[in-house]
Amino acid sequence: MTTTQDVRLTAGELKALAEQAGRDLEDASAPDILRWAVDTFGKEFAVTSSMEDAVVAHLASRVLPGVDVVFLDTGYHFEETIGTRDAVEAVMDVNVITLTPRQSVAEQDAEYGPKLHDRDPDLCCALRKVKPLEEGLTAYTAWATGLRRDESPTRANTPVVGWDEKRQKVKVSPIARWTQDDVDAYVAEHGVLTNPLLMDGYASVGCAPCTRRVAEGEDARAGRWAGRGKTECGLHG
Repeated sequence: MTTTQDVRLTAGELKALAEQAGRDLEDASAPDILRWAVDTFGKEFAVTSSMEDAVVAHLASRVLPGVDVVFLDTGYHFEETIGTRDAVEAVMDVNVITLTPRQSVAEQDAEYGPKLHDRDPDLCCALRKVKPLEEGLTAYTAWATGLRRDESPTRANTPVVGWDEKRQKVKVSPIARWTQDDVDAYVAEHGVLTNPLLMDGYASVGCAPCTRRVAEGEDARAGRWAGRGKTECGLHG
């Protein structure tokens, strides 16, 4: 089968391909969306995971055993998140690739002052998440995320396949249409690894300094950068 590795497409052609796929695959199952991505991009396709859970990594590994799973180690993660990454690497048929920022936390503190995440969380995210991912994805033409439309208003229009204008790559969100109940059912059926913090009041798991437990009735993202207008780290727009 011919993939984009065999026929090099321009950014404009990739964008058109992504947008057409988003329309064509809107009602497709998550495995079928991932199968399209693997058939289209081959080894130039990777999954990204925050290790909140391993649902998309598990789905992708069933379509492409040994699929690259990219994880951002910001230096601020909970121990449980690092433990989840290590467990995923040990028990799943995936190739975990850990990305790190150019500066350690200590080096960043020396240049910008301590607790940059409190004073300028957007800059902290840019340095420790956005830039490392941008550099880490250079080898890929398409990347998959675990974004879901039900997570927050900012994600309500997430396409199952779209165009990542910032990185000039195809962005695949195979579980965009899933609900939390769908995720829970898949985890239970397949015994998929999840971050232990999800059982301890956290609905969304990010860096420890900027993540809190959520109260009943709050949306899943309410525990991220609580008390600020910030709801996204910048990885997704």
